[in-house]
Amino acid sequence: MIKIYSTDWCPYCVNAKQYFAEHNLDFEEVNIEQEEMSRQELAEITGGSSVPQIVINDKPIGGYTDLMALHHSGRLQEMLKE
Repeated sequence: MIKIYSTDWCPYCVNAKQYFAEHNLDFEEVNIEQEEMSRQELAEITGGSSVPQIVINDKPIGGYTDLMALHHSGRLQEMLKE
């Protein structure tokens, strides 16, 4: 399961969601502004306070740059199978 914590105005959030859509990967989006979640609460859940924060199978992976690094290394596919 993929969960992305995002905001409406974040271009990296848009890029991450676009990546998931292009690769037919289902994800759950949590808009931290709509949920009135503080950056401190986000950090407590994911370990990071910037957006996006991406969690795969209950493992925080970081943001969009981290997602792309996992994709290019081949590790992302392994994580999705776990």
